[in-house]
Amino acid sequence: MPRLRYALPLIISLLCTPLAQLNAAAQTRAAQAPDISKTDSTRTADVAAAPLSRALAATHKAAQAITQAKIREDLTYIASDALGGRDTPSPGLDMAADYIAARMRKLKLKPAGDAGTYFQRIDLRRFRMNAENNTATLNDESLKYGEDFLTTLGAGAANGKLVFVGNGYVVKSKNINAYEGVDVRDKVMIVTGGARPAGVTPADLPAATQGVEWSDPTAYAKANGARGIILLPRVPDFARWWEGRKRAMARGFTTVKAFEDANSPTATVPTIMPSERLLVKLFEGEGERGTAALTSIKANTEVPAFDLNPSKTISFNVQSAEEAAKTQNVVAVLEGSDPVLKNQYVAFGAHYDHVGTGAPVNGDAIYNGADDDGSGTTALMAIAEAFAKGKRPRRSILFVWHAGEEKGLWGARYFVENPTVPLNSIVAQINIDMIGRSKAEGDTNPKNKDLTATNEIYVIGSRMMSDALGNLTAQVNDDFLKVKLNYLYDDPADPNRFFFRSDHYHYAAKGIPIVFFFDGVHEDYHQPSDTVDKIDFAKMERVSRTVFVLGSEVANAAERLKVDRPLPASLTR
Repeated sequence: MPRLRYALPLIISLLCTPLAQLNAAAQTRAAQAPDISKTDSTRTADVAAAPLSRALAATHKAAQAITQAKIREDLTYIASDALGGRDTPSPGLDMAADYIAARMRKLKLKPAGDAGTYFQRIDLRRFRMNAENNTATLNDESLKYGEDFLTTLGAGAANGKLVFVGNGYVVKSKNINAYEGVDVRDKVMIVTGGARPAGVTPADLPAATQGVEWSDPTAYAKANGARGIILLPRVPDFARWWEGRKRAMARGFTTVKAFEDANSPTATVPTIMPSERLLVKLFEGEGERGTAALTSIKANTEVPAFDLNPSKTISFNVQSAEEAAKTQNVVAVLEGSDPVLKNQYVAFGAHYDHVGTGAPVNGDAIYNGADDDGSGTTALMAIAEAFAKGKRPRRSILFVWHAGEEKGLWGARYFVENPTVPLNSIVAQINIDMIGRSKAEGDTNPKNKDLTATNEIYVIGSRMMSDALGNLTAQVNDDFLKVKLNYLYDDPADPNRFFFRSDHYHYAAKGIPIVFFFDGVHEDYHQPSDTVDKIDFAKMERVSRTVFVLGSEVANAAERLKVDRPLPASLTR
């Protein structure tokens, strides 16, 4: 599962600052949802029991094919050091894809990728920064890449006088204009990036009115003739941020070619990010206004725009080397038994990527991702095997292992925009992202405070669009293993934004009912210590069996799940 992200251009999201509360429209939508208890284990008191199929006893028996031993064997490989943390793209991720495809081939599931294969190929572009080709000068002083400045993606040159513009936003509906009293034409803008202005939500920034009713710093710079941007991070620990940025730039950045548009980082305004030393030099001799601007970065306050001393000029040249790359979703289908209903699909999904390698922690630089989302990846493999060896359900079953979830739900978005089965034939999507960890009794670590217990799992989105799916989820569980279903995050206005942070989101945005199973964040989330030895395999077995039975019931139902409430436009960012 990715960290909180902005639905804003990549140039600002690079700063990795915390996300603000979800917009008022989402809160309104949540208020209109059925009145529910967030901690009740089944939440069925106010709804009619879901009709279960006559084949339920056989389905329960088929679920026994999902075992701890099989899951452990697969996860031991998927989360091993040999796969290097499964970054997108990487040889380790390709090894994982081959492993999954080989299992599907052995199970005789139908390939549902491209050209009769299990792989849906995704074209990427990778950019790497060459220090020798990135130069900068402040007045007559030469600056050094990696010591004085870093760059964002793209290419271009900028030079000119300097103008400080705070957060760089214009939002007419809120009477916000960061450029009051200044003209940015032919100048280089200094922007305190990484956050929308206070009181501004995503609902105030619809894409259709960008450049007319509102502008972010990049759009404003393009439209008003600014020559470049110096982007200042708003972070509490500048030194740590700087080192992290250096490592990221050394690795390079990757984009999905199909997603690139006018706001792509490859078509943006030339931009650099200063070191702390350069940051101080930029505002040197600027008096109280310069001091206030420096203070605003850490204090997250706003300072009026001002022109810097006209004798102070900067020039820089941004260059990046580009190379083609590829990755893939892994897609397989179990054809249904009903001659008519087999043309409909119940989709199961998990992301098989993780974050690769990173800053060493206690000497370990491989972020194995055993729980995130090795647990979902291997649970899905076990579920596929249970379906393949059991009685075929009436509807077909679609299995998609998504790539690039950690980069921004790439694989899921690519699949729904380029589906290998008719999108309107998918009746539901069941997403499994982190189901392998449990909070130990007596654990007082604050990082584990929201981790679910050994017989507990968070359920998100099951009733957001379809009461029938929500009812069935609760009823199947109550009739089977009675895992405690915790609905704490089952609200799009939840500040953690978990509804938006995993693959199911893009299916929901296309009108497909979803349900998302999730164990909660913990001390090893996105750390090298997310390893197999921490996994609660008994829990994984119970949750995986429950998910299998739920999918079987959806697949065998006489009627297609009814969509009661399409996802509001305000939640489709």
